[in-house]
Amino acid sequence: MKSALLVIDVQQGLCVGPGSAYDCPGTIERINRLTRHARECAVPVIFIQHESDSDYLEYGSPEWQLANGLVADSTDLYVRKTTPDAFLGTKLLEILESKNIGQLLVCGMHTEFCVDTTTRKALALGYPVTLVSDAHSSAGNSELTPQQVIAHHNYTLANISSFGPVVTTTRSCEVNLRT
Repeated sequence: MKSALLVIDVQQGLCVGPGSAYDCPGTIERINRLTRHARECAVPVIFIQHESDSDYLEYGSPEWQLANGLVADSTDLYVRKTTPDAFLGTKLLEILESKNIGQLLVCGMHTEFCVDTTTRKALALGYPVTLVSDAHSSAGNSELTPQQVIAHHNYTLANISSFGPVVTTTRSCEVNLRT
């Protein structure tokens, strides 16, 4: 089954300042290793970028850009989105279908919002998902630390079975890519 790697919302505005995600430098380093490996294996890398009309993730703004240190390549694909669901109102499904993708690897930012929502939608659309357990991050909230959010989602998403396809979790150093 052919795979694609989704890199969700690893954008400058989510990696700097008081609301930045936990361990952005380490997360970006792990994602760079994943994307490099994916390209070597001819697995499509798809960068997904969140945007809004008027706040800090306005299309084209410095905050909207891919995060400093994140390595992109001319062969990579890009999807712009306006909701936590990377499929809703975007060309993502069309891209996956055109490339005969049958499985997704997911990493990125904000675990409890866009990573979670996109993963659940992928399951609903019939895609098995590998959630790269050490390559997604959160800023946390008033109730949970970022580490708690990440651990909770690694556990919860991997224990959903009602969609048919399931989520497996694996560390970035153990990812098995299929072309």
